Amino acid sequence: MRDTHFSDVCREPQTGLSLRKGGNTTAPKARLILLHGVGSNEANLAPLADALPEALEVILLRGPLQIGPQGFAWYQVNFTSNGPSFNQEQAESSRQLLSRFIDALPAMPTVIAGFSQGGIMSASVGLTEPEQVAGFALLSGRMLRELEPRIASAERLKSVRAFIAHGYQDNVLPVAWAQEADTWLERIGVVHETHFYNMAHEIVAQELADFSQWLTQTLPLSH
Repeated sequence: MRDTHFSDVCREPQTGLSLRKGGNTTAPKARLILLHGVGSNEANLAPLADALPEALEVILLRGPLQIGPQGFAWYQVNFTSNGPSFNQEQAESSRQLLSRFIDALPAMPTVIAGFSQGGIMSASVGLTEPEQVAGFALLSGRMLRELEPRIASAERLKSVRAFIAHGYQDNVLPVAWAQEADTWLERIGVVHETHFYNMAHEIVAQELADFSQWLTQTLPLSH
């Protein structure tokens, strides 16, 4: 098992977003931006890097909203009997912030991916600004229905790919959300693959292996 080292937390000057940067090479061929879920922080997804392809620059981003001593979010959300209820203004603000963050980085083939709320934000960026990323991944996430008016045209979406992974036993975001995302991406013509696992609201080894393979197909890592 590799041991990926990450930098100390620094701040991107144009957006103010806090991040850690890591990788297994001094000459990365592509970039992976990882977004954590609500109530977590950027360190939460650091262990994933050891299972992912080499030649990647990995950026761990921290959500802009602090909701606990070490807990951050991309927007506030409450889980109700009718499904998640969330602050749409904050979600849109974070979407724009992420887009500006990617613009501020040196040009490099990029995938944006995240767990739970981080996956939601990844899809929001990939579907509205497909020119910014080669692909996006929802790991136990969903797509926001409220995003529909902002989704890019079918012509623009031809260049982007997507990866969906979800657990059958997920009791935070039930598996129906992943099935809805799969159907939606099919309808708007986004090339994607969808994987279901016998897991809860978590990330498992087989999922990481599948995600790693998808990254290798989506980014120019072997050339």
